[in-house]
Amino acid sequence: MHTATLLTLLPLALAAPSKRDAPAPVLKPRGAQVIEGKYIVKMKADAKPESVQTSIQAVSSDADFVYNSNKFKGFAGSLSAEELEALQNNEDVEYIEQDATVTIKATQENADWGLARLSSSETGSTTYTYDDSAGEGTCAYVIDTGIYTEHEEFEGRATFLANYADDDDTDGNGHGTHVAGTIGSRTYGVAKKTTLFAVKVLDASGSGTNSGVIAGMDFVAQDASGQNCPKGVVVNMSLGGSSSSAVNQAAAGIVDAGLFLAVAAGNEATDASSSSPASEESACTVGATTIDDDLAEYSNFGSVVDILAPGTDIESTWNDGSTNTISGTSMASPHIAGLGAYYLGLDASPVDSLCAYIAQTALSGAISGVPSGTANKLANNGESS
Repeated sequence: MHTATLLTLLPLALAAPSKRDAPAPVLKPRGAQVIEGKYIVKMKADAKPESVQTSIQAVSSDADFVYNSNKFKGFAGSLSAEELEALQNNEDVEYIEQDATVTIKATQENADWGLARLSSSETGSTTYTYDDSAGEGTCAYVIDTGIYTEHEEFEGRATFLANYADDDDTDGNGHGTHVAGTIGSRTYGVAKKTTLFAVKVLDASGSGTNSGVIAGMDFVAQDASGQNCPKGVVVNMSLGGSSSSAVNQAAAGIVDAGLFLAVAAGNEATDASSSSPASEESACTVGATTIDDDLAEYSNFGSVVDILAPGTDIESTWNDGSTNTISGTSMASPHIAGLGAYYLGLDASPVDSLCAYIAQTALSGAISGVPSGTANKLANNGESS
């Protein structure tokens, strides 16, 4: 496989719950590295806040995260076997999913071509043509390893908002800074005037948990309405793990909040339906291409992939104030998040149909090696000559 970027309660017994016909299911993400004794408890949509709080207080360990968005209510934390069984019998619990590890992978190579491809009808151009509005009035959340906000390429438009990975409010990895640069940096960005927000869910090694990722997603779904983003909001998730109902439902919650969500298809050269959040239908799932207009050998594929974008040998900002060139569907996804912000700035499409609009304006049949059943649509900003 081509290594590329893609980028984890109760002192007394639970109060007696209402009777239910069958226990709530306990799910395990397929093929994931699960975390022993750690679980994500998804409450039903109509569960009252006091029911959620009672369930949290009935567990002996403190909750690691509490989720409060309309789409995803619940909590994550350590559960004993007895506590797990009691929660399964709680009428207000929809399901329980074992927590699992989420990671990114990166390689360093040399090239710079992705931006030019977005505004060209043929490969080989070195010119990026775009409307000077450049995403002004939009905001872009980067759910990742953080952002080095002091990078001069961000021109003061990047802010660190939240951290669900560790105690270090910076990007110790570089991945999140690279992603943010492709979305909206001065030189390497698609939408050069968007406002960038860092939501850290992965640590300096590029690792995190599903529970922490969901906490970041829940934060974004609630925070966006309070920000000054008159033209709209995009969200990028250049990360993934094995298929997870909880992660997918949290992704749907971001879309439900009226935000555009671009996600990396994954780097396993397999069907993206086996990965989350790539398999969430309401997200805009992005596969990766090369400078020669081939589907990248590592890129996931399949019917859940909505659009293709440059992903191999992409130069962008790095966490030491310089730049770096790396590869992966992690690099493809921010091209689409940036393009989403660019189109929102132009009032080209409502946010709820933005992924379809990006596919509609894409170049059809331009990429070689795309399997049957995968959309052969290469993103384009409509400025092709």
